[in-house]
Amino acid sequence: MIPILSQVILVDENDKAIGTADKMSAHIEGLRHRAFSVFIVNHTTHGWEILLQQRAWNKYHSQGLWTNTCCSHPHPGEDIIPAAERRLQEEFGFTMPLQSLGVFHYIAHLKEKLIENEIDHVLIGYGKPAMIQPNVDEIVDYRWCDLNELKIALQHNPEQYTAWLKEALHWVENALREK
Repeated sequence: MIPILSQVILVDENDKAIGTADKMSAHIEGLRHRAFSVFIVNHTTHGWEILLQQRAWNKYHSQGLWTNTCCSHPHPGEDIIPAAERRLQEEFGFTMPLQSLGVFHYIAHLKEKLIENEIDHVLIGYGKPAMIQPNVDEIVDYRWCDLNELKIALQHNPEQYTAWLKEALHWVENALREK
């Protein structure tokens, strides 16, 4: 297991900051903390497609699983949207304007004996970036996936996707229905 020294923001049930902890301790002890999930979506003649990534094999959890465009935790003192834009640049080599869709809480017990206990902020960006340069330390592979195909895949093969993806995707679906 790779040691993770960065800090996460511990939060109460209302997403109010109550302290910090190192990332690995938060996941070992199941401490509730703030996170974000970014979805980059593009409209095609066939409908909406989402930029997915396959998590690198060296990640400390959910290695090799498919997930939303990027996800992470803001640093202490960092606001959600700038943190998400920073992480998008670090993982994919591009950034674009993001907007918040909402927040949800989930708890997932991962196979690595870690616990995700996150207040997850779901963010969306619209369009297809001119250049994608995935960071190989973060991403094994990436692909554009039709929204409807993704929903079917999540039903039939949930073990191939991260624990938070299905719930976060509901927020994206609701936003896209209004477009």
